[in-house]
Amino acid sequence: MFERLAGRAPLAAGVLTLGLCLMAAGLMPPERREGLREDALDFVLTVDHRIRRPSQNLPDIVVIDIDRRSVEALGPWPWPRETMARLMQAIAAARPAAIAIDILFAEADERSPAALARKLGTLVDRADLTTLAESLPDGDKRFAEALRQVPTALGFVLDPDRSEAVAAAPVVTRGALHSDQIWSAAGAVGPVPELAAAAAGLGVLSLPGDADGVVRRVPLLVVAAERLYPGLALEAVRLQQRASAYLVDAEAPGLRVGAVAIPLPRDAMLRLVPLAPYHRIERTMSAADLIEGRADSARIAGAIALVGGSAPELGGLRQTSFDPLTPSVQVHADAIAQIAAGRIPRPFDAAQTIEILSWLGLGLVAIAAGVALPPLAGAGVVLCAILLACVAAVGVSVRADRLVDPLAPSAVAALVFVATSVTAFARTRRREALVRRRFEQHLAPAVVRRIVEQPGLMKLSGERREVTALFTDIESFTAMTHRVEPENLVALLDEYFEGAAAIVIDHGGMIDKLIGDAVHALFNAPIDLPDHPRRAVDCAIALRDWSEDYRRRPAPAAAGFGRTRVGIETGMAVVGDVGIAAKLDYTAHGDAINAAARFEAANKDLGSAICVGPEAASRCDPAMFRPLGSIMVRGRDDPLAVYEPWPEDAPAEWRERYRAAFRLSETDRVKAADLFAELAAERPGDAVPRRMSERLRA
Repeated sequence: MFERLAGRAPLAAGVLTLGLCLMAAGLMPPERREGLREDALDFVLTVDHRIRRPSQNLPDIVVIDIDRRSVEALGPWPWPRETMARLMQAIAAARPAAIAIDILFAEADERSPAALARKLGTLVDRADLTTLAESLPDGDKRFAEALRQVPTALGFVLDPDRSEAVAAAPVVTRGALHSDQIWSAAGAVGPVPELAAAAAGLGVLSLPGDADGVVRRVPLLVVAAERLYPGLALEAVRLQQRASAYLVDAEAPGLRVGAVAIPLPRDAMLRLVPLAPYHRIERTMSAADLIEGRADSARIAGAIALVGGSAPELGGLRQTSFDPLTPSVQVHADAIAQIAAGRIPRPFDAAQTIEILSWLGLGLVAIAAGVALPPLAGAGVVLCAILLACVAAVGVSVRADRLVDPLAPSAVAALVFVATSVTAFARTRRREALVRRRFEQHLAPAVVRRIVEQPGLMKLSGERREVTALFTDIESFTAMTHRVEPENLVALLDEYFEGAAAIVIDHGGMIDKLIGDAVHALFNAPIDLPDHPRRAVDCAIALRDWSEDYRRRPAPAAAGFGRTRVGIETGMAVVGDVGIAAKLDYTAHGDAINAAARFEAANKDLGSAICVGPEAASRCDPAMFRPLGSIMVRGRDDPLAVYEPWPEDAPAEWRERYRAAFRLSETDRVKAADLFAELAAERPGDAVPRRMSERLRA
C-alpha cells in the first residue's frame, strides 16, 4: 500500500500545487493581479505589432511638438494666445486635413493688450478703457480666428467635483447603450467659450492610468454630466473624415465615424499597442521649427496634425509601457493610428472562463508530463505547451484583435511541473537506492552507477548540412619547436590562437579544434550563416594579414615564427556531437572537410598563403581570386581547380598580365612559364608566379 501511495505522490503534488495557484490568484489583490495581466498583454501586443503587416492607406499623422527648444525659442510656458495663434496659422498654411490640440485652454488670455485693458478698466472703473480694449490686439480672438481656418478639435478634461458640461457632442446611438462600464464624471472643464465656439469639435484629453500608473488606454467615449463625449483621438478622426456625427450601435456593439467602423469595447477604451519611442520620432516636428520656417511643412498637407508638448513645463508627460516619459500628444497620435487601422484590441466576453480553462489545461499538461516523463523530456513537453499557448495568444491577437493572457497560465504550468517532477524525482531516487542495494553485490560499482545514473555513451543525433571548412597551419612550425624553449613556444602559441580564434569568431565561424599549430574552423555550423563561403574567405584574408603583423612582433620574429597557410572548401558534411558523456565534441565529417585540409597543405607547393577550393570560390565574386591551377586531391579522381585571393598590393596591370599568362598556359606552357617568371621578378615577395613558372617547366 505504501508503494501505491508513493506512486501517486507526484500526481497529488501537482494537483495540490494547481489548486494552491488558483487559490492564490483568487486571494491576490485585484490591483496586483490586473498589473500582472496587463504586463502579459503588453508582451502579446508587442509581438503582435512586430509580426503584423502594416496597414495600408492610413492617414498621415504629424505631431507638432512644443518641446524644450520651442519653449526656449518662443518664450516660457504658458505661451500667450498670440503665440498659439502664430503656431496655428503656420499649421493651417500647410493645409492639414484636421487639427487636434492636446492642451486645455480653460482660462481666458490675460496677457494680450486687449485683456490687460479690460482688466485695468475693471480695476479703475473706466468704461473708456474697456471700450478701448475692443480695438487692441486680442490673443483669444486671434487664436479663435486661426482655429476657424482648419477643422480643429480642442480638448476638455473630466472633473468629478463639478456638474457643468461642455457643448454636446454629435453622438447618435442605436439601441440601449450600457454605460455603467464607461469612464464617467459628474462634469467637465472645457475651453473658454470664445475658443470652444471657434473649434469644430471637442474631445476629452484625460488619460486613465492603470493600477501601476502606466497609461495603456485612451478613451474612445466618456460620460460627463450624463452625456456621451468622444476622446480627442476619435474626434480628430471624425474631423479628418468630415463626418457630421458618431453612430454608436449598442447591439453589436460598434462605432462608426465616416468610413471608419470599429468595434466598441464594453468600457469604450482603446487598448494601446506598446510602441518603442523611435516609432514616434519620424512623425514629430518641433513647433519652433515650424513657426520659424525650418520644418518641412509639406508633411502636414492632408495629414492629421496634433499639437502638444514634450517640454516638462506643459505637464503632459505620461508613463507608458515603453517609455516612462511619453508626451500625452504622442499617446493620442498612437490612438489615432490604431483607430484608422481598425486595431481595437479587447478581451473576449468570456475572458474569465477562458482564463480559468487555460490555467486548468496547461496545469493538467504539466501534471501529466511530470508524472509520465523523465524530467528533461517533461520539461520539453511543458515548454512546448507554454510556447503553444503564447503562439495561440499572439495568433488570436493578430487574427481577431482579442486579448488572452498567456503568461499567468504558463507560470502556473511551470510551478505545477516543478512540484510534480521534483516529487517524481524523489520517488525515482528512492527506487534507485533499492536498485543499488539489490545489485551492488552482483556487479562492479562502476557498472551499477552507470545503470542507476544512465550515463552511457551519449551520441547525439547528427544532421547533414552545407558547411565551409577552414584549416590553418604555421609554416615551418616543426623546425621552430626545436629552436624555441617550450615555455616561450607555448606563450607564442597562446597569443597566436587568441588572435586567430577572435578573427574566426568575428567572421561568424566556429572553432572546431585547435590541434598542434592548426586551427580547424567551420562556417554555417551549428546554425545557418548567410554567405558563409565569402565570410570564410574574408576570414582567411584577415588571418593572413593579422598573422603577418604578428610575425613582425619582437618575440615571434626572434623565434622565426612562420607564415599562416589556409585552406578553404565548401560542401555537404555530417555534423553533430561525437564522443562520450564525459567529453562531447561537436565536429563535422565529409569530403569538404578533407579537401580543406588538403588545400591547406597544397599552399606549400603552390607558394600561396590561402588556397580556396572550387566550390567555395564559385560561391564568391570571381574578381577577388587569382587562379592557382589544378591539383590532385587524395580521394578524388579528377584534378580540382584552386584559387587564392589577390594580394591587396598587386597592381591592376600586373593582375591582368597574370590572368593572360594563366590563359596562355593552357596552350603554350613554355611561353607562359616565361611570362610568370617576369611577373615573379617584378614581385619577388610573391612566391605564386615563381612556383607557377617552375610547375609549367617541370
